[in-house]
Amino acid sequence: MKPRGRMTAGLRHASAAANPTRALCTGNAAAIRLSVPSAAVNTAPPMLRQRPLVSAAPLPIPAQPNPQRHLHTQPPRRSGPASNPAMAFPCLDALETRSANLKKEARSRSDASGPEPSYTAGATQVYHCHDPLLLDWGGVLREFDIAYEAWGEMNADKSNVILLHTGLSASSHAHSTPENTQPGWWEKFIGPGLSLDTDKYHIICTNVVGGCYGSTGPSSIDPADGQRYATRFPILTMEDMVRAQFRLLDSLGVARLYASVGSSMGGMQSLAAGILFPERVGRIVSISGCARSHPYSIAMRHTQRQVLMMDPSWNRGFYYGGVPPHAGMKLAREIATVTYRSGPEWEQRFGRRRADPSKPPALCPDFLIETYLDHAGEKFCLTYDPNSLLYVSKAMDLFDLGRESQQAAAARRTESQQSLRDGVYESAVDSACSLTLPDKPYEEQEDAEGAEESDGETVSSSTLRPPVDLITGLSPLRDHPVLVMGVASDILFPAWQQREVAEALRSAGSRNVAHYELSEEQSMFGHDTFLLDVKNVGGAVKNFLR
Repeated sequence: MKPRGRMTAGLRHASAAANPTRALCTGNAAAIRLSVPSAAVNTAPPMLRQRPLVSAAPLPIPAQPNPQRHLHTQPPRRSGPASNPAMAFPCLDALETRSANLKKEARSRSDASGPEPSYTAGATQVYHCHDPLLLDWGGVLREFDIAYEAWGEMNADKSNVILLHTGLSASSHAHSTPENTQPGWWEKFIGPGLSLDTDKYHIICTNVVGGCYGSTGPSSIDPADGQRYATRFPILTMEDMVRAQFRLLDSLGVARLYASVGSSMGGMQSLAAGILFPERVGRIVSISGCARSHPYSIAMRHTQRQVLMMDPSWNRGFYYGGVPPHAGMKLAREIATVTYRSGPEWEQRFGRRRADPSKPPALCPDFLIETYLDHAGEKFCLTYDPNSLLYVSKAMDLFDLGRESQQAAAARRTESQQSLRDGVYESAVDSACSLTLPDKPYEEQEDAEGAEESDGETVSSSTLRPPVDLITGLSPLRDHPVLVMGVASDILFPAWQQREVAEALRSAGSRNVAHYELSEEQSMFGHDTFLLDVKNVGGAVKNFLR
């Protein structure tokens, strides 16, 4: 039997001779193949044998350290107009214009404030706490501010107070006030005779710690050195935010809340308030929230953080006094907006319609849905602090009311408190702030722990009983009246997560859980339903609080 390598060489030789164009396209590799000795060529089957192209002995082949195979030849360059005109990019023009204007503003200022917006949502009340706030992951705020607004009269014994928790990027301005007459984000839900009835209740809404609308956050001044915290701001949790809110309640003399109410991130905080301070919370309302963040929502917020941090202007968080990462913020908001609404709504609202069908397609926003997302990003990119988005969204990812997570947080807090007493807090924080990435990326594991399979198919989370860890973690709420609401069209906080909360509470022994789930027929607005549906969401809240 002839060596396989020589047979292959002969075949390639014959093919190149029969197709000279292919031989030219293969460059040096073709030259090497054509110099095979004739003896080797004649080892091919008779029907494929060819007469040698060169009768002389083969020339030596010069050494080529990095031979490259050129699959296509380049046509000769010619002068003249291009085959097609260059495409216009008005979306990039707008971004570059905004960058140029921001740079011009930065140069024109005499101080170091730069073009960074004030991020104010209007007049608020501010509570300043002089006592340190120890955080779950080892950080500390030696003093902090809480911006808040209030509606309705507080009764004599201060028993009619409702604490209203916000979504990720919302300010304390849930409703208009005499000092700020702009409509709030829950304007139609708060007022005389409405869901949060100001004839009955005194409603307090705060901007969370870590935010940028008056409460202490990354854009605030660190009292230790007079500089902005930036990314020296410590990692937060939902529970840290709630503890700061209860410092405000302490200052107001509110011993016990009539109710803790929240939607989205606020729905997470509302549950956390009951877990942390079960004796100080009467009723709990959690709308489109969860008891633990799930992988999809973590992935979507991670993606938002990544596009923001990849904006060169982010500068590892130290952009104050310069141009903020507005391009990354715009993209992050567009991603977020995709998760806030639903496909059925967009099918009805936009369909496949283009903004201007008379013009040819473009790579910039062209379909109506694209222009909608672009507009959402434009509105948001300079109205919220990018670092606040990073910190607050990370706190959402860390949220887990399971017993194991609560115990681990308690252990860390005990260690941090001991470090504070021993005066070695700084070194403890330094070690806690380090992060080492794994040497190898994630790889799928066979028979991964926790995988739920049935007949080769993964079981949907909506069909599973809540884990014992979560049931135990929510057990402090077994005696509290709790309203849990979900929306079938919500993809960010899917309805199975609200069912999980309700079922976990019932499994923990609660007999006072009200669970409502709005079908797609009732609401196609996805996660944003809590902002829009006064009838179904507002009506359920009003009836529950009676």
